[in-house]
Amino acid sequence: MRSGSRLLNLRATVFLLVPLAIGCGSAGSEASTDGGSLADSANPTDSAKLSDGGAEPDGSSLTTPTVTSNTPTNGAVAVPVNGSISATFSESMDPSTLSTNTFTLVVGATAIPVPATVFYESSKAYLLPSAQLQSNATFKATVTTGARSALGAPLAENHVWSFTTSDSVAQQLPVKLGGAGAFVILAKSAISTVPTSAVTGNIGVSPAAATFITGFSLIADSTNVFSTSTQVTGKVFAADYAPPTPSNLTTAVGDMELALTEAAGRAPTVIELGAGNIGGMTLAPGVYKWSSGVLIPTDVTLSGSASDIWIFQIAQGLTVESAATILLSGGALARNVFWQVSGSVDLGTTAHLEGIVLCQTAIALHTGASVHGRMLAQTGVTIDGSAVVEPAP
Repeated sequence: MRSGSRLLNLRATVFLLVPLAIGCGSAGSEASTDGGSLADSANPTDSAKLSDGGAEPDGSSLTTPTVTSNTPTNGAVAVPVNGSISATFSESMDPSTLSTNTFTLVVGATAIPVPATVFYESSKAYLLPSAQLQSNATFKATVTTGARSALGAPLAENHVWSFTTSDSVAQQLPVKLGGAGAFVILAKSAISTVPTSAVTGNIGVSPAAATFITGFSLIADSTNVFSTSTQVTGKVFAADYAPPTPSNLTTAVGDMELALTEAAGRAPTVIELGAGNIGGMTLAPGVYKWSSGVLIPTDVTLSGSASDIWIFQIAQGLTVESAATILLSGGALARNVFWQVSGSVDLGTTAHLEGIVLCQTAIALHTGASVHGRMLAQTGVTIDGSAVVEPAP
């Protein structure tokens, strides 16, 4: 297996490192080696505030943040090589201070960081290695005093813990969709249909307004919280509808962005399969990565159980040619299939796709194409006499 590199734009609020461990022990700390805290050197009054419980101009209390827990636990052994690495904080942190400069992972006694990405969500930082970790090796994770709270207070000292990997691979977990999971189609800029399509589930657009949902002949509800359409078995939402729709959509779109980042950050188990042409293949569960686009000219089968996960990381576009079909066998479920696509997604006439599409640009379904899953696009979605059905929970 060859490892690849990837540059990602990340939103931060949680640090996640790919090894996931079940172990015991407590994480340790070490004093900062920079000759004093950032608060001491940059602003002498910061240390006084931290020690005397002083208040900020807005009346809020400035406290020293701490790492309350970490994964894997300190001293954990037999950690899977594709496990999760994360640090949970005692309070909200400034995402801009959580990066691979302040959350690092090194192997053995080396000082060379493991290539990874870091993102933050809900007081938790995640570190995602760009490839599976070395097996049967000891790693040291560190969150430095460069990490600051939302109010600007740094950690008092570095938070350090270590763990040892095994040669096992952990069962993948589904990508977290959050509020985006309430939609079968979600887009930022537009959703359009050439009638007559059949959509089962809610659709939504934000920050665009309802005028950017076209072809559905929308009928506004009396509350103006949502609309309906004869082509949608569900509700239609837009950013300019009445509360709480705007805030709900903002949350859903943010969760969509985080889901794409999470999917892109999983350590791959298979790289550059078929040089991007996977037509006719039967694929076992795993994380598949391509630095190119992916072409599906003929049927592809995903074979596995109801608990198995497939994640496809595609650096360019995904094209499913006319009449080609994604098939599920052995109990595999559409809700456990994730297509993370940095380019556009194009389904040809009568093509069929199973799974959750996390697209960084646009998704297009041509005449008669269908999806059993979700289409979550960071620009627009167009369908043409298409059937789109959300998967069972």
